[in-house]
Amino acid sequence: MNSTTRKRTTKTLASIAGLALLAVPLAACGSEDDNDSGSSSSSSSSSSSTASVPEPVASIGDLSTDGGTTAVKLDPDTLKALEGLKVTPGVSGTAKLEDGSIIFPITGGNVTVFKKDAVPRYVVGQVQHEGSGLTLTAGSTEVTVGNFNVDPTVSIVYGDVMAGSKVVASSIPVLRLDGRTLQTPTFDNGEAVLQGSGVFLTAGAADLLNQTFGTDALTDQTKIGVATITAKIPA
Repeated sequence: MNSTTRKRTTKTLASIAGLALLAVPLAACGSEDDNDSGSSSSSSSSSSSTASVPEPVASIGDLSTDGGTTAVKLDPDTLKALEGLKVTPGVSGTAKLEDGSIIFPITGGNVTVFKKDAVPRYVVGQVQHEGSGLTLTAGSTEVTVGNFNVDPTVSIVYGDVMAGSKVVASSIPVLRLDGRTLQTPTFDNGEAVLQGSGVFLTAGAADLLNQTFGTDALTDQTKIGVATITAKIPA
């Protein structure tokens, strides 16, 4: 390893270590919001009967066998920005790149969907994607973010981060979801389709990539794309 490569690798590892530290308050904030929401809900509805809780539109208890896919249609402006930075996106593991979308097989989790606007968070659960990921490469520097776990309840996607072949951070917030653009879920032919959520970098992930690739162009407003989750509904 020459001195230039050694410096770049050291910089990448330091940047990712910083992301791991940033992830702690971000994750805690999501949990705290959930707890506050739950406590105020229980205090305000303590006299309500459990019968007032709406029935879910669909409930998928196990996505571990042929669970479906999550596809992210990559944002053209972000692709153009990465091209200008000489950063090339790619895939790892079982992920596929087709027609401008990165497709990640669903390997586990569970999802409950309520009628939109029936409850504050009408999609709850988690959707896991073990063994697949997204790569970003510039020269000899490669960062892989993968093993995504989508948590729609808090609109955060957790993932593992690798520098080269070394895992340097596990299960940290890397992406955030904007559910305001989520279309009404559809259920047909044994599939539940949740389409339209915007996928953005978290602030920590943006800082990591800026430091790693020597830029300041990426922020928590950087849109990765639009997600479509197609979950198989067991018979």
